[in-house]
Amino acid sequence: MGIIKKLASQTAIYGLSSIFGRFLNYLLVPLYTYYFSAAEYGVVSEFYAYAGFFSVVLLFGFETGYFRFRDKAHSGQDVAYSTALIFVVLVNLLFFLAICFINPWLSTALNYANHPEYVLCFTLILTLDAVASIPFARLRAEAKAFRFATIKIAEISITVLLSLFFIVYCPRIVAENPASWVSKLYHPEISIGYIFIANLIASACKFVLLSAQLKGLAWGFDRQLFAKMIRYSLPMVVIGFAGIINEMLDRALLKYLLPYDLQTNMKMLGVYSACYKLSILMSLFIQAFRYAAEPFFFAYATNSDARPIYAKVLKFFVIFCVFIFLLVTLYIDFFKYFVGEEYRAGLEVVPILLLANLFLGIYVNLSIWYKLTDRTLMGAFVSLSGALLTIVLNVWWIPILGYVGSAWATLACYVSMAMLSYLLGRHYYPVAYEVRRVLAYILLGVSLYFLKVILPVGTGWQLPWLLSTELMALYFLIVLLFEGRKYHLFVKEV
Repeated sequence: MGIIKKLASQTAIYGLSSIFGRFLNYLLVPLYTYYFSAAEYGVVSEFYAYAGFFSVVLLFGFETGYFRFRDKAHSGQDVAYSTALIFVVLVNLLFFLAICFINPWLSTALNYANHPEYVLCFTLILTLDAVASIPFARLRAEAKAFRFATIKIAEISITVLLSLFFIVYCPRIVAENPASWVSKLYHPEISIGYIFIANLIASACKFVLLSAQLKGLAWGFDRQLFAKMIRYSLPMVVIGFAGIINEMLDRALLKYLLPYDLQTNMKMLGVYSACYKLSILMSLFIQAFRYAAEPFFFAYATNSDARPIYAKVLKFFVIFCVFIFLLVTLYIDFFKYFVGEEYRAGLEVVPILLLANLFLGIYVNLSIWYKLTDRTLMGAFVSLSGALLTIVLNVWWIPILGYVGSAWATLACYVSMAMLSYLLGRHYYPVAYEVRRVLAYILLGVSLYFLKVILPVGTGWQLPWLLSTELMALYFLIVLLFEGRKYHLFVKEV
């Protein structure tokens, strides 16, 4: 199997698990909001809002650090893996013990003095998930995409089933028969705590499924290697925080910066957040690609044709991302039904956010230069510059343009990061990317979208769909004309 085919197949497997997992998680939202009040669900939202930040801190960037320093020649005794795993286990153990010690004060500070168990349960979930990230990284490094996806799907499925059991089944059985065995297990006063319990049990089951990878703890701790790994990995924490700012800050600021009353601002935030989800197809593909591509880039770096391969990967990545952009924007009359009618007033941000995610994916491809050359501090600089631009543009544009300003700020952020990473990469790790061809495909996609917007169509539903299909077919025809033969020759060569 060719390199591109192998990368594509692994991306598909990671993508399948991501799509299925996201779908199951979305099914939990109506479940939670139907059975719990808005105030109760707000508690859940608050706790899980912390997850992104803690997932960065508790890993110390050692997931990527492991990819950089793992011993491919002696995978049976991978000291880089055991060193990373031992460090992350110790950090998370200390974190859990510290939270246990300060929990009475912390629970009170968070206004959960009556439910300190929420903090402990959530802390244990974070700890288990952080430690599990290193074994998951090893599965990715060994190209065991199917096992990776199976464990991920199993974890999410257990969460869903336990949520249905505790929230739907148990209350119904107890109401019908208070003397049943369920009454000994289910206690209504726990309420939303069962959401955390379901997640905790699922995380524990995931830990058991990863037990074979946890045996790597016995391979020992290399202090000299650890010193190299920590220097390489710490900037990843900064990069991770910057990434969270780029991804989440707009939704945090809209409530305060929109020039309306609080109720209207919250309505606008809801509209923007719902329409943001319509770009999920692009986000899912980029996430799946990142899972497959990062270990691939490191593993292939020593090959003589590595840089030409990286260039071709970027080109075909962009071709597929433009396809996703066109799929959503040309058929927006179908995709709009994924959100309620009240939210469709914000559909204008969807093309902007899709393009923003496309450039984020380009940045993911281009950022390999600082990882392969151990210049992660410079990578942190690129991410921080993007975060700073996100802050400035949101503060500037939201009062003027509303939530559309947030969408444009997101696009400007990722375009600037991709450009800066490309310019730095030309100096530190030159790759002959087909820049003109890549930009041409992006402009082609945008042009076809604008054609759909400006061309007159009939009043029947058939004609708009027909026009969209014709424009999509035109895109495929152009790509096939310029890339079809090259792709087949390339696959044969590699």
